[in-house]
Amino acid sequence: MKTAHALLILLLAAAWPAAAADWVVVANPKAGITRLSQDEVTNIYLGRYRRLASGATAEPIDQPADSALKARFYRQLVDKNLAEINAYWSRLVFSGKTRPPRIAGSNEDALQIVLLHPDALAYVDKARVDSRFVVVFEIAE
Repeated sequence: MKTAHALLILLLAAAWPAAAADWVVVANPKAGITRLSQDEVTNIYLGRYRRLASGATAEPIDQPADSALKARFYRQLVDKNLAEINAYWSRLVFSGKTRPPRIAGSNEDALQIVLLHPDALAYVDKARVDSRFVVVFEIAE
């Protein structure tokens, strides 16, 4: 059942137009982060570093494993599907080099984590973002 569900998510994500960037990365205004580059977001979400050039800590928040948004995010950000991302994290976790992003239960949970933790960053549906957040990255279409 899980395999069929994951396959459906991957097929839907693959069919999504590449230019349809309906997600953004947000931060808490208290974090002092105003903009991140695609390289910075990639490095943070792939566990390469968690401290920005400014010295600020960046704690990435991921969407649930079966989320279509998660599939689009990684496809558009690093051109990898979820199976590739999961394999990547399995290798890193096994080696003890770093830990994967914290997983939220939904967009709402991710936004709540960002509100409560100034060092948190989350990619969320663009339509759910309001004035309580700073959009720090939006992929070029």
